[in-house]
Amino acid sequence: MAVKTADAGLVERWREILGVHARTVAEIDRALHPYGIGASDFEVLDVLTTEALDEDTQCRVQNLVGRVHLSQSALSRLIGRLEKDGLVERSVCTDDRRGVWVRPTDKGRALHAEVLPVQRAVLRRMLGE
Repeated sequence: MAVKTADAGLVERWREILGVHARTVAEIDRALHPYGIGASDFEVLDVLTTEALDEDTQCRVQNLVGRVHLSQSALSRLIGRLEKDGLVERSVCTDDRRGVWVRPTDKGRALHAEVLPVQRAVLRRMLGE
């Protein structure tokens, strides 16, 4: 079945967006590789560090899913790796035993501060700002 002409432009735009995303993520991965993290790792640290402005602030893992565009299981595995590397720490919510809290460690905050300019430079270069 042929794609309607009206939809052809829509589909082409969608594929352009996917291409920009894929190229940008690949560039971020390359730039952050020397620091031992990838684009998704950085996104989690960035959200946590931005939202956890003091050492006592935590973020519920469930609330991160939509912010970093990973499935719950992929995010849990990523957080497990970050925890193993000493970049975040997890704790169980005392009010709801099903809930898990996560926050950056001092090491995670320091790494975030170090790589933030690198990631933002890639974004500026790839997205034309």
